[in-house]
Amino acid sequence: MAVSVNPMKFSPAADMANAIRALAMDAVQAANSGHPGAPMGMADMAVALWGRHLRHNPANPAWANRDRFVLSNGHGSMLIYALLHLTGYKLPMDELKNFRKLHSKTAGHPEVGVTPGVETTTGPLGQGITNAVGMALAEKLLAAEFNQPGHDVVDHRTYVFLGDGCLMEGISHEAVALAGAWKLNKLVALYDDNGISIDGQVAPWFIDDTPARFRACGWHVIGPVDGHDADAVDAAIAQAKTSADKPTLVVCKTHIGKGSPNRANTAKAHGEPLGAEEIKLTREALNWPHAPFVIPKPVYAAWDAKVAGKAAEKAWNDAFAAYKKAHPKLAKEFVRRMKGELPANFHQVVLDTVVAAHTKAETVASRKASQLALEAFTAAFPELLGGSADLTGSNLTNTKSTPNFRVDAAGAVVKTEAANGDQVGGRHINYGVREFGMAAIMNGVALHGGFIPYGGTFLTFSDYSRNAIRMAALMKQRVIHVFTHDSIGLGEDGPTHQSIEHAASLRLIPNLDVWRPADTAETSVAWAVALQNVDRPTALLLSRQNLPYLKTLAPNGDSKEAPEACGLESISKGAYVLAEPSEVGLKKKAKAVIIATGSEVQLALKAQALLAEHKIPVRVVSMPSTTTFDRQSVEYKKAVLPKGLPRIAVEMGSTDGWWKYRCAAVVGIDTYGESAPAPVLFEHFGFTPENVAAVVKAVLA
Repeated sequence: MAVSVNPMKFSPAADMANAIRALAMDAVQAANSGHPGAPMGMADMAVALWGRHLRHNPANPAWANRDRFVLSNGHGSMLIYALLHLTGYKLPMDELKNFRKLHSKTAGHPEVGVTPGVETTTGPLGQGITNAVGMALAEKLLAAEFNQPGHDVVDHRTYVFLGDGCLMEGISHEAVALAGAWKLNKLVALYDDNGISIDGQVAPWFIDDTPARFRACGWHVIGPVDGHDADAVDAAIAQAKTSADKPTLVVCKTHIGKGSPNRANTAKAHGEPLGAEEIKLTREALNWPHAPFVIPKPVYAAWDAKVAGKAAEKAWNDAFAAYKKAHPKLAKEFVRRMKGELPANFHQVVLDTVVAAHTKAETVASRKASQLALEAFTAAFPELLGGSADLTGSNLTNTKSTPNFRVDAAGAVVKTEAANGDQVGGRHINYGVREFGMAAIMNGVALHGGFIPYGGTFLTFSDYSRNAIRMAALMKQRVIHVFTHDSIGLGEDGPTHQSIEHAASLRLIPNLDVWRPADTAETSVAWAVALQNVDRPTALLLSRQNLPYLKTLAPNGDSKEAPEACGLESISKGAYVLAEPSEVGLKKKAKAVIIATGSEVQLALKAQALLAEHKIPVRVVSMPSTTTFDRQSVEYKKAVLPKGLPRIAVEMGSTDGWWKYRCAAVVGIDTYGESAPAPVLFEHFGFTPENVAAVVKAVLA
């Protein structure tokens, strides 16, 4: 493409920014899809941050003490792709040319684990800034735990670019408030204040006084500054880095589509290619005489971060070597935690916990069973970071080993004395009534590394958290959601709080493990599996009402038909044979299988006993996790659910998900609940041993 322009000398800041603009408009044009306006508008902001402040190493994107950068307005993905390419990451120009193409490393929105240097998957607006809050929280907690006098081995910042859309989403209010309350002074957000969204000028529907809002939430606010003056943005970032007790918002006034003569400051620049003619005019306006996807050597040299990045990492490695010499145990623990490896004694702790649950055989609600398991696990595994959305007393996510996280007036983490005498920071987060924010913050904590986050709320409120749960599954992050009050069994609070479709709905999310355990042993195993799920999140659905301990078969079971499908060791496979006809005195082969989850397993066992009185032999299968069971071998599935035996599922919830197991009948609920005591509701909705037995009889008839 020939462009006639007046030659001019290389101007580092201007040409560095124009390289981003050119790559953005060229890639979007080649893909005939994308968002050129935001990258073009934020290019000078990127020069200030990436060119002068961001501490990172393109040769090692996973360097532990790197600064984190989050592009919360992820539709502007060509900004970060251009930056990663220009600064020296393994993202060649061919990948930029393949923007939005199948199997490229430059997807429509940035994806962690796909593109080197991308810290989190962004696109659903508001979640990027919330992930960043989680990252900054993890940094603060790790620094309080591992840094020693003269050895600040955890010392980095989290930077965010965000736009009007992020601030309009309600989740941003949740995240901003918590960041201020936690005094996350190493969090710096740069607001691309261009006043344009898809529908045009935002003024008619977005009139928030954003600086005042952030100040009210405990933030330091700088600006507005000219977002196209790299020196001004540079100075603002430098000022932000001096904040000792507050996160900082830098308000950058910008023009969307900066440089485009006819599209700048219009919604047209937001989400569609500029077009060949407008790109030609933009090149002329920017005095950028280079063909598409061509970057001159002086611009590459100005952006190249490999040497500086290598030096920064080496300096930290040298500092960590000194730390390791002075504090070898702490250094070893830090490395393990950041790698995401479980402690060497993990399996022994799990075994002891499950055996203890089996031996005690307590009748407790599964939410209490969860807390009992957590008492053992949080004491042994310091990476567990708990929390609740203002329901701690109901979710039971706190333990003796997890004091509440607090900061003092100066922003320092308050420490308390642990049982072993150590001074420890808080490990239980009071998120307040902020389910969505909690879920996305936990994603950020997991992405940062060093912790396995878990947080609690009622199962019905998983709807608030759902998109963040989906994002955790998409990003393959080890995040654990504790959802209590899982059915009509919560009683008088009524249909607003009684979950019906939620278990089935969560099971539809790819790569999310869903567990609904029936007793203390199953709950302990569910937690153990969740902790080992290094590449998927887990949802634990737990009861409010007490559940009797099941007579779980001993290891290897006593089933002659399928011994490998019985016993404590089989719980981890998601489903197992809990009781054969012999358990109720019938020496016959089963004629049907009752499948049940959670609190309904006890109904299945009682129905089995009633049927035995009529000489009808049935097998009872406990299926605490359909998602885990579905990953098992065909042979195992056949051992648990033999071919030819009719199957009857029992679960207090939507019936739809059970038909895939070729059930002949499902005892469930496809309406909303009612407000009444739990025993009355069980009778009303047919969750009685007599009704389950009657359904089995009807199927066999």
